[in-house]
Amino acid sequence: MQKIELVIATLSGWVWGPPMLTLLLGTGLYLTILLKGMQFRALPLALKLIFHKDHHHEGDISHFAALMTALAATVGIGNIVGVATAITLGGPGAVFWMWVTGMLGMATKYAEAVLAIKYREKGPHGMRGGPMYYLAKGAGLPWLGTMFAIFTAFAAFGIGNMTQANATAKIFESTFNIAPHITGWVLMILTGLVILGGIRAIGRFTSFLVPFMIIAYVGTSLFVLFMNIEKIPHAFSLIFYHAFNPISATGGFVGATIAAAMRYGIARGVFSNESGLGSAPIAAAAARTNDPVKQALVSMTQTFIDTLVVCTMTALVILTATSWTQGVSAAELTSASMAETLGDTGKMIVAITTALFAYSTLIGWNYYGEKAIEYLFGPRAIATYRVLFTATVIIGATTSLEFVWNFSDLMNGMMAIPNLIGLLLLAKIVKSETNRYFSELKN
Repeated sequence: MQKIELVIATLSGWVWGPPMLTLLLGTGLYLTILLKGMQFRALPLALKLIFHKDHHHEGDISHFAALMTALAATVGIGNIVGVATAITLGGPGAVFWMWVTGMLGMATKYAEAVLAIKYREKGPHGMRGGPMYYLAKGAGLPWLGTMFAIFTAFAAFGIGNMTQANATAKIFESTFNIAPHITGWVLMILTGLVILGGIRAIGRFTSFLVPFMIIAYVGTSLFVLFMNIEKIPHAFSLIFYHAFNPISATGGFVGATIAAAMRYGIARGVFSNESGLGSAPIAAAAARTNDPVKQALVSMTQTFIDTLVVCTMTALVILTATSWTQGVSAAELTSASMAETLGDTGKMIVAITTALFAYSTLIGWNYYGEKAIEYLFGPRAIATYRVLFTATVIIGATTSLEFVWNFSDLMNGMMAIPNLIGLLLLAKIVKSETNRYFSELKN
């Protein structure tokens, strides 16, 4: 077993090495140039479209519900622990490179959603779409679509289920002294109540939970920053200066090179917003809309909210505190930074928010895995999948999961490869649809 774990860990490290990160950023840069920086020019329109309703068009849920479902899966532990890890290993400059992945990732997320809507199809359980469909129908590579679906199905049980349940159970055990098996049973019941109702139930639930948890976390962060407002300029100067200059060791911080800032900033940014992995377009395909570009504009705001808003709040809270220079572990860094201003209340807020983030990720990833299973085995497999996914929650809450983390990371990376191939092959389709929409908008 140890040999298998070593192989999986080695493969995971290779998949998420410089070639993959270059491919992810390179695809985002190529799409940004091809679309002439559309994600920046059209951001105000995109934010407006979030609340637009197309009642009479095909689809299962509204633009808003589709966005919230995708955000539920995206806004998670990476926004709290991931940012802390980037700063711990790469220094303050890593935050700058997280922003870069966010800005370029908006173009990637946009392209994914355009293709997801364009090549989606109607099934017995609602709309179905995503990379497996645009790889098969658009790029003419059905075998690659099948590979994507297989990797997604495995990843859903790992990073989308057991790791999230485990993180929630550990947080409640350390903060509130609640036994993991109790947290596991409660999570399992709550998960079943939501996902057994299908995408409409998931959409209703995430439309309520996700805005609440994001507003609560960002609101708390803004309060902490207001209390430390005089330190914010220095925090920004650290981010911009050390993006291009190494930072020396100080206090408990071991220092970081420019290469480390880039590596960990890019890696954590991609893990946080998932741009390029191909997960979010599965939720986008369920949106009620008559135009691929409309939902794509809404979908790209997911990356904006996740990385440029939520991750930035975490980074500024950390960099206006002192814990990051005192050797505090990444797992505890955000909590310790909040506590410098809010005391034990700060720790409790971070614990509860992290649990909500993890739980919402679990709900969102269930839908991704469900659609992958449907693609592979047909609609009849969905009911069985939902039961298995729900039952797996209790296993995740009570099990040590280092192997599952490495395996899940590997599957996420393997998801990205066929998806990025599809995006590059179909980039001109994305451009054509974009030009058509904005031309019609002017007339």
